[in-house]
Amino acid sequence: MKEIVEERAARLGEYIVEQNATVRAAAGKFGVSKSTVHKDVSERLKTFNPALYLEVKEVLEHNKAQRHLRGGEATKNKYLKLSSAKELHAKKNFT
Repeated sequence: MKEIVEERAARLGEYIVEQNATVRAAAGKFGVSKSTVHKDVSERLKTFNPALYLEVKEVLEHNKAQRHLRGGEATKNKYLKLSSAKELHAKKNFT
């Protein structure tokens, strides 16, 4: 059983490094929870593959630093989409 968990942690770590992926993206790709991904790459990976752990840590720190920008962009797009829908609805009612 331990080998399976270590193998999953290694695959998750490799995926995150190769794809520059977020924890959420890796969780979706592998069909596990974000908590599982985080525990695998931040705790389990550290014990049996320290080199990969350091690479993953670097990617995740970069993603964390960029998180506020992605969130702001998502919010901006949400409100642009809402305003476009309102304008379309208003034009429809005038014609």
